[in-house]
Amino acid sequence: MRPDRTIGRLVRRETHSSRAAASVLTAGALAGLWLWLALESVLALLQEHPLLVSPDHLGRWIIGVPANTVPAGLVAGGAGLAILGLVLLWAAVTRGRRTRHALHSNRSAVVADDEVLAAALSRRARLTAGLTPGQVTTTVSRRAVRVQVRPTSGVPVDRDAIDAAVGDELAAYSLDRRIALNIHILREGALGQ
Repeated sequence: MRPDRTIGRLVRRETHSSRAAASVLTAGALAGLWLWLALESVLALLQEHPLLVSPDHLGRWIIGVPANTVPAGLVAGGAGLAILGLVLLWAAVTRGRRTRHALHSNRSAVVADDEVLAAALSRRARLTAGLTPGQVTTTVSRRAVRVQVRPTSGVPVDRDAIDAAVGDELAAYSLDRRIALNIHILREGALGQ
């Protein structure tokens, strides 16, 4: 296997979440239900006492549910099953992305958490503008970086310098996909900073 292909597989494993937990939970619940039904059927064939309910009692109960249940209860039960089905379908179809980004490297798989990237970009913006740590907050999402700067009251900040510095920092990471950069300077400043 080529190294670049191996690196790609490692990066994908770290940036996407597994469906193993949902699959095991669903399969375990279904297997438990079928095993219980099989056990009850065997006990009924051997004419033993059932663990919970015999298959013929269960069948009669299922047949009698529509006649013995309020229509609102049937609608609620159907809606609950539909929601469960949609949740399982959504978990199976959608891509599970973790809050991480891959950084380009020819030698190894490098993955950074979005919070780590946000802290580094905040630090760069803060040092460029000469601000304290509480005056710059950064959020990193899958497609965008938003830097929010709260200047000291009465002291203007150079938006272009912050934009250039944070842009250079972001470019130095060589992320696997392009991310839009948005610098937002707040109008109200921080007092006594």
